[in-house]
Amino acid sequence: MKVLITGGSGFIGNRLINLLRDVNELNIVNYDKNQSQDYPEITVIGDVRNFEELNAACKDVDVIYNLAAEHADNVTPLSLYYDVNVGGAENIIKAAENNNIKKIIFTSSVAIYGLNRGTPNEYTDAQPFNEYGRTKLQAEKVFNHWLSKSDDRTLVIVRPAVVFGENNRGNVYNLITQIASGRFLMIGDGKNCKSMGYVGNVAEFLKVQLEKKPGYYVYNYADKDDLSSSEIVSIVRREMNLSSNNVKVPYFIGLMGGYTFDIFSKITGRKFPISAVRIQKFCAETTIDSSAAMSSGFVPPYTLEEGLKRMIQHEFNSVQSR
Repeated sequence: MKVLITGGSGFIGNRLINLLRDVNELNIVNYDKNQSQDYPEITVIGDVRNFEELNAACKDVDVIYNLAAEHADNVTPLSLYYDVNVGGAENIIKAAENNNIKKIIFTSSVAIYGLNRGTPNEYTDAQPFNEYGRTKLQAEKVFNHWLSKSDDRTLVIVRPAVVFGENNRGNVYNLITQIASGRFLMIGDGKNCKSMGYVGNVAEFLKVQLEKKPGYYVYNYADKDDLSSSEIVSIVRREMNLSSNNVKVPYFIGLMGGYTFDIFSKITGRKFPISAVRIQKFCAETTIDSSAAMSSGFVPPYTLEEGLKRMIQHEFNSVQSR
């Protein structure tokens, strides 16, 4: 079986390739605009926005994993979200049809639900609040249209919550860095819960989707039980042998600070670890119902706390291994 992974040089893709390489009789191709540091020998340099390159890479492919995405908070121009996330999806289905590919596994996002939506399941109506969420939702519709054209096709959509782990420089890493520096202050009361997924578990869940028979499958993914912001901070401080700090900044003051950094960013052209969007995300109650994934027979290899500890031990030299 030949498997093409778009965006395989990225955080989740690299971990997925590592797992799939252990599966016998799999021929893996990584299609990415960036070279893979770990798997250059299976990497084809290309962009999902370039149909000709993508179509050529799909020759003799049986399954496509679409992990390629534009996802950063501060993308400019905003049209890049559409070009990569939606335009890329449109190119993928055209290449799939040209090459008679019957199975697509797509990593979408819980960003399609929007903020403060309670605990949405897979059938909660979508209310995305940013361009990333909106374009991920549009991409899902593109893939569903492809699926509707034939009964022998398979579409798996996985909507992960925040994914963290080794070699990721996202919001969880930034939070740990702030805590390690001693400059972290809790914004809000810290009681808001956060659904998250450890990359080792997310990649394992994506791997098992290869077994799916023709049809439509959609899963939220988050490791349970959810942790509150305060619990996350406590785990990090405990693992890094740091003393606790009970100072809390009211939400509206923190948000104003985020907007101030946004203004400085526009004036100077520099990127700062604090922004209004990141403050909103940190203080939002972002929990999702992932019971469908967990009732599918999948058992995550790691707990959330184990995932956080593995990330800290890998990334920070000051940690004392336990």
